[in-house]
Amino acid sequence: MKVVAQKLADTWFLLLPRRQPSLQVILNCKIISHRGEHDNRQIKENTMVAFARIAEAGGWGIEFDVRWTRDLQPVVIHDSNTMRVFGIDLEVAAVDLHELRQQLPEIPTLEEVVARFGGNTHLMVELKSDQLGAVASRADRLREIFSALTAGDDYHFLSLQLDLFELVKFAGDQACLPVAELNLGNFSRKVLTRNLAGVCGQYLLLNRALIQRHHRQGQKLGTGFIASRFCLYRELNRGVDWIFTNHALKLGAIRQELLKR
Repeated sequence: MKVVAQKLADTWFLLLPRRQPSLQVILNCKIISHRGEHDNRQIKENTMVAFARIAEAGGWGIEFDVRWTRDLQPVVIHDSNTMRVFGIDLEVAAVDLHELRQQLPEIPTLEEVVARFGGNTHLMVELKSDQLGAVASRADRLREIFSALTAGDDYHFLSLQLDLFELVKFAGDQACLPVAELNLGNFSRKVLTRNLAGVCGQYLLLNRALIQRHHRQGQKLGTGFIASRFCLYRELNRGVDWIFTNHALKLGAIRQELLKR
């Protein structure tokens, strides 16, 4: 039902003309490619090829998901099972890294993604939940992987669950960005209290009062998944800072067109 409602809203906003954003707003626009530029046919989501398309086009940021193998190695994949994207039935948390890579070499490790794209493309790293425990050792591994980068400047951690930020205490609260589904009001209050980096939510749930409240505290707002020119205009005009999208190359081209004008 939520997906249907979002598609109806997307269609409506696609056709509704919006005022062109100001030059300063366009300059400040931060477009983040959701799981890289992919179609899950020729180019799979959350793969090095999908991320490279954005980086080579000069895109500002990429968003990707992190899960852990049985031997506690972080890999970049959204689902807990590999079937949907890769057509092979494997539970990521039930296999060691060497077995996963043997069967599915397209799945990159977090270390590989950070080494190749960190420092030149902003990394939005979503932490996914599991039952593997070992918080301390996993936190140490993440600290090691991100040690050459600057939290907040080069990367942020995202999560649907606030308790997962225990894994990334080394990065500090200003690098933590909760993602709300339908509980945006509750998340917003917690973000303000803890003074986190900001909050992300579906654009239908973001209102001007909430955006202004976070901006007054120096926090940023992110929303997804923007797919059209007028939807981009709407979000930029009302002050949303981070635009998450499955069409980053398309929106990036619109931004360049506006700058040339």
